Amino acid sequence: MRVAAVPRAVRGCRDRLDRSTGGLATDAALYGCSTLFAVGIGVVSALPPHRIWGLTAAPGYLIATVVVLAQLAARRRGRAPRLTGRPGRAGLTLFAVAATTGLPLLWQSSRRAAGLPGHAQEEVRVVEHAGQRLLETGTPYLSRAEIAALPVADQLSGYMPYQPGMALFGLPRALAGTVWWSDARVAFAVVTAVLLASAVLLLRRAGTPTGPLIRAVQAVAVLPAGALALATGGDDLPVVALCLLALALTAHRRHGAAGLAVGLAAALKLIAWPVVLVLAIHAATQGRRALTRLAAGGLGLPIMVLLPAQFVDAAALAENVLRFPLGHGLVRSPAASPLPGHLIATYLPGGRIIGALLLLAAGAAIAGWLVRRPATDAARAALVCGYGLLAASLLMPATRFGYLLYPIAFLMWVPVLRRRRPAAAGVPQVVLVR
Repeated sequence: MRVAAVPRAVRGCRDRLDRSTGGLATDAALYGCSTLFAVGIGVVSALPPHRIWGLTAAPGYLIATVVVLAQLAARRRGRAPRLTGRPGRAGLTLFAVAATTGLPLLWQSSRRAAGLPGHAQEEVRVVEHAGQRLLETGTPYLSRAEIAALPVADQLSGYMPYQPGMALFGLPRALAGTVWWSDARVAFAVVTAVLLASAVLLLRRAGTPTGPLIRAVQAVAVLPAGALALATGGDDLPVVALCLLALALTAHRRHGAAGLAVGLAAALKLIAWPVVLVLAIHAATQGRRALTRLAAGGLGLPIMVLLPAQFVDAAALAENVLRFPLGHGLVRSPAASPLPGHLIATYLPGGRIIGALLLLAAGAAIAGWLVRRPATDAARAALVCGYGLLAASLLMPATRFGYLLYPIAFLMWVPVLRRRRPAAAGVPQVVLVR
């Protein structure tokens, strides 16, 4: 059986299910499974922010499950078509986002501002301290000597293993002090919401059906992978949203704007660099001008963001961005979810070498795929990014379950990025400034 046959069969089954119930059956499964997941996290998680999220998000998922089951029953009886159709699904999706992401986020950020511990992941404090250092010293990074001078318990949080742009999310706390809205997570959420809404609006105005767009939003903002991350300290969500906006712009041949979006993502986290590479390969298939426009933002922006930190303290930049993620810092990264890469590195003799070889093999396979079947459209680019980051998330020795958000988001957005016939006359078309 060809490798592509399984995803095609899954897609066909999903499409038939959506056609037969208008997407409600899949919604019911999504909200029901998310309810069980949230309850489980609330009961068994060893991380206080995750437990709090589970207990506050579970009622929202449960209400959404009950409502969608009622929608299914009404649909079978042929009643309330607006409530059981796409407007009803879209409204319930927005409710689910507010109840399972917005409410837990506001609760935890306000309780944290009141001085109560255990209401944020360590990443939130790391980003906020980086913003404070950026204001005071011009670089968000501490040097190795400065980290060594910290108490042993604080040395891990002294590292900021992100690109310099991530420190911008810590500026509200540095400027306004300890209030709920200055929490870095609030900035993550606001930026993510604006970017996601921009991508959805762009695709909707270009004629993408509402049904696939609802599913695409659910993948990012309703599924626990996104909701849990954003409510407890999700610095990955703005990166994902920027990449998805870049893919939406690419679908409409806005290579310059796509370059700016993916370049901003790469200025936040290194994990966006493979997306830059895939979009650059796609742009190359569209001609030299498209590649130049994409590269100007996709490569130029992250380099420009790195330069100030390089000039202020190049050694501190290397310590945080290179040495620490590679396992050569004063302390080791706590990223150790029991995914295959971590298990191989931990329990097999020579596991780190084996893991590195598997990563190289996966990278070579993705490269070979791109050579044989270049990413000639945004949907294929998203597919390559999704499978590539899935392989990386599974095989990296230091990884988290949260990294799976990237492949989930990219793969779930493939249907909304496929080329469609031009909209009929009178339907508004997206106007993109070149």
